Parts: sequence; C-alpha cells; structure tokens
Amino acid sequence: MKGALLVCGTHSDAGKSLLTAGICRWLHRQGVSVAPFKAQNMALNSVVTLDGGEIGRAQAVQAAACGLEPEIAMNPILIKPSGERHSQVVAPTSTPTRGPMASASASCARSSPARSPT
Repeated sequence: MKGALLVCGTHSDAGKSLLTAGICRWLHRQGVSVAPFKAQNMALNSVVTLDGGEIGRAQAVQAAACGLEPEIAMNPILIKPSGERHSQVVAPTSTPTRGPMASASASCARSSPARSPT
C-alpha cells in the first residue's frame, strides 16, 4: 500500500493526534509500513529522541503506535511557548541519515534550518 493520509481538524484539542495514533496502530497491525509526520507543532511537552533531538509528545506516541523509535524528522519544527508572546523554536541542524524518515528527508529540497535563540 502506498500513499498518504492527512488528518485535519477545525481547532486545537479536537482529537487529531489521538485519532492519528489509532490509525497508525491499526495500519501497523495490518502490516502496513507507516510513520507519523507533523511539520510543525506548538507544545510544551516534548520527548527526547535517541539522537538527542526533541519532538512533540503526541508524535512520539504515534511513532510507538507504528512500532518505531521517535525521530526528529517526524516533527522537524517544535515550537515551545516560553512566556507571553515568546516561544523557543527547536529545529534540526541536519537531516536524518538512517531510519524510515531518511529517504523522505533526502528527497526534500530545503535549506538546513538552525536552532533559534530562546
């Protein structure tokens, strides 16, 4: 099976992340190779990946539902609120070289993002 699925909602806290985790788990159990992706996420709660990066907790749960280790490429831009009208942007300094997201990242033509100051 090839293709992509986009889960959309009209507002925050609509259940998109939980629904996505459920779909990921169901597809994984059906033998489909699946991986979560959320281009950017604003969240206070994050998970540290094996390579020392950070991704949103919801994407880490989705990765577990897929039977995968969380990777930065699953949530490359993490925005962490740090005060009124202030946020910390956490972005990778390089693209992954192994794992399920490496081939997808290699095919993306993009500049190398850098970590923004707090």
